[in-house]
Amino acid sequence: MTDATLDQARQSIAKGSKSFAMASTFLPRGMYEDCVMLYAWCRHCDDVIDGQSLGSRSLQADGGGLERLAGEAARLEADVVAVGTAGEVAAVRAGGFTGDVVVLTPWRPGDPIVEQMLDEAAQSGSGVIMTVSRVADAQALAESRPGLRVILEVLTSMLRFGLAPQEFRHAVAACQDRLEIVGWTIHLPMTGEHLQEATDLATSAVAACKVPLWVSHLDDDELDVLRHRMLVTVRRRVGTHLWLGGADAYRYTSSVTDVHQVSRGERVGYWQRAVPDPRGGQVVVVDGGTSHGVAMSAPTPGASVRQQLTAAAGGLLNASRLALSPFSIGGRKRFFVEPPHMQASLVWVPGGVNVTVGAEIDVTMRATTATPDAIVLE
Repeated sequence: MTDATLDQARQSIAKGSKSFAMASTFLPRGMYEDCVMLYAWCRHCDDVIDGQSLGSRSLQADGGGLERLAGEAARLEADVVAVGTAGEVAAVRAGGFTGDVVVLTPWRPGDPIVEQMLDEAAQSGSGVIMTVSRVADAQALAESRPGLRVILEVLTSMLRFGLAPQEFRHAVAACQDRLEIVGWTIHLPMTGEHLQEATDLATSAVAACKVPLWVSHLDDDELDVLRHRMLVTVRRRVGTHLWLGGADAYRYTSSVTDVHQVSRGERVGYWQRAVPDPRGGQVVVVDGGTSHGVAMSAPTPGASVRQQLTAAAGGLLNASRLALSPFSIGGRKRFFVEPPHMQASLVWVPGGVNVTVGAEIDVTMRATTATPDAIVLE
């Protein structure tokens, strides 16, 4: 085994699995090398079989996902885009975007994927801006990455990441003129009125360091008010608007791949469950399973009485082994026969509904969990 082969294996595990990469560092040297080589081989086999790159469909040659968005940002002449994690920077560059890229996940010490990305950015001269949310991290970056551009994150009532107001000046001092502070980022909750919170935090932040503000989840009127109140540039983070988009701007579809007529008493699926309707009906096989994000949705507690009743009804249906699927056939959503498979799902359709193989059907999916096979522009 050559050093070049081992180095390639290290890159594979660093980019393909953050958790595996971290865990492997605790192994003895010989075992570590065997581990990363085995991972690289399994990763390669999996990617070839599934037609993906490092376990992600977003990097496929069809131009979907991050590469497509990066290309569109370049066409619109945007000067900066943001990504969730350091591992996504390469896809943005592959899409043709040459401007600055902000990594929204705050920097933490010892992350091999982040360090490799920063090394590559330094060698290529490409613009990367790291988010910093702790004073200790600002101190560490000032020592290890002098000259790096950073954006300081403010702790809001979300209580996720960020510096508290009493830490602002300490964070600025920790940069010690060795890190270039390009802005403050204020990530607000999505519900409620938070203009005053944004104003108070922004005022304290700018007093500590007079740089632009990057703000999310304010409406147009609130943003205008904040801009008039502050003496620095206020930029809007538009990720939520772009990512979720308008519901009428896109649709998810699937197709029927098989239809089976079944009678009372027959058992179907992996778990051999009995046909749910004593009158019989149809087991319809449709494209789309867990690998596409089917039946994977973010937990959203009911805020209204209607939402709470809907959740309660869904719980009763689940208890009786009936779970509503996202697939619509014959004008309504149909129940799963059993939990979705990896690339396909079995849904139950009554006998009186006409279903044909090859028919296109609508699928209700969240943009944040969907991983489609292809993106078609109309």
